[in-house]
Amino acid sequence: MKKISVTILFCITLTVNAQNYRISFEGTGESTTVNSVRVENLNSGATLTLNGNDILHLTQATDIYSVENKNSSGIKIYPNPINENSLMEINVPVAGEAVLTVFDLTGRQLFQKQNYLEKNGIEFTLSGFKYGLYLISVKGSNYHLSKQLLSVAKQGGTISIEKEGDGISSVVRKKSESKGAEGTIDMPYTNGNVLKFTGISGNYSTVITDIPGADKTLVFTFIACTDGDANNYPVVKIGTQTWMAENLKYLPAVVGPGTGSSKTPYYYVYGYDGTVVATAKATANYTTYGVLYNWPAAMAGSASSTANPSGVKGVCPTGWHLPSNAEWTELVDYLGGASVAGGKLKEIGTTHWVIPIVGATNETGFTALPGGVRLVNGNFLNIGNSTGWWSTTESDATYAWYHGILTNSSALNSSSYGYKRGGMSVRCVRD
Repeated sequence: MKKISVTILFCITLTVNAQNYRISFEGTGESTTVNSVRVENLNSGATLTLNGNDILHLTQATDIYSVENKNSSGIKIYPNPINENSLMEINVPVAGEAVLTVFDLTGRQLFQKQNYLEKNGIEFTLSGFKYGLYLISVKGSNYHLSKQLLSVAKQGGTISIEKEGDGISSVVRKKSESKGAEGTIDMPYTNGNVLKFTGISGNYSTVITDIPGADKTLVFTFIACTDGDANNYPVVKIGTQTWMAENLKYLPAVVGPGTGSSKTPYYYVYGYDGTVVATAKATANYTTYGVLYNWPAAMAGSASSTANPSGVKGVCPTGWHLPSNAEWTELVDYLGGASVAGGKLKEIGTTHWVIPIVGATNETGFTALPGGVRLVNGNFLNIGNSTGWWSTTESDATYAWYHGILTNSSALNSSSYGYKRGGMSVRCVRD
């Protein structure tokens, strides 16, 4: 019987006649230095972290070609599909520095290694790939090689690419740890995707959301936002207002949900029934969702305010204040009305919100999380399903205005019937 040899060609994306964008970063305000930038594609879920002096290169894939290379340069992987281990041979057209990167199907970067590659073939051992399809990219100064890898492994681990041959000196470069001279970092991008940029400068953190359509420089305005417990908060500008981009975590004292009052200030951490502050702060709910405050605690002894701005510092950090109902209304109006505002503030995905998640885009960078509430009957309720924030505006001796989001709605709901003795979250606005 005649033996038939069959070659399977894998296809990958190649940028052809596409408009790619280069994004650089600067700082202003409290600091002009950008230490690092976290980039999140809110549509695809891809994320990476780069140095503040790096340039983000958004690459758009518009065509396909076969990577089965018929010349001397290229990537060969055998076996492919991989189960536990495979060998990868790289032949580059010219010797020099190269960056080896592994992406998943969403374009999320999983691994990167910077190398000096000799022109002769170099072999590596691949391991740690869990079940799925991956793209391996090798980019030099004047070439870009790519290869798809299919893993059929039942269990994965930590992705590892280790040299077998000679001629390579390598340094693993994790984006969250990379430092040094300016570099250009690639990230797959589709026109119209919303990117969330979080710029870090020491204790300062600023969020910007953007839909790139050209080369640009993003300028992070760094603003101090530090509470009485020395917690530092990211901030985001929405319209003319600057908001905290996380819930407040200031916790001078704590009680269990069974203790409540419409006059005495009380502080709660969802799921914690005790009075030890350190223990409450050690919980995952405190770290993720912050503190629940009754209205007296949020106001810190101040009288009700309907003004815009409220003029009530309340429990907020210095230079910040608790928003009035009018300030929440300004936010709602800027976002196009109450029916859609909640979705524009809500974090995307099921990491914190439970299904169904309706209307979530987080296009503002506000990143609303479902921290739940403390009910007047002495129970916690609805973590994962809802969140609510206090305003400075009371309705009467029993109730105050609050604003909230539900997982199954894109609306930002407002109500004057928030029991003052209930527990809700706090977001502050810059003075």
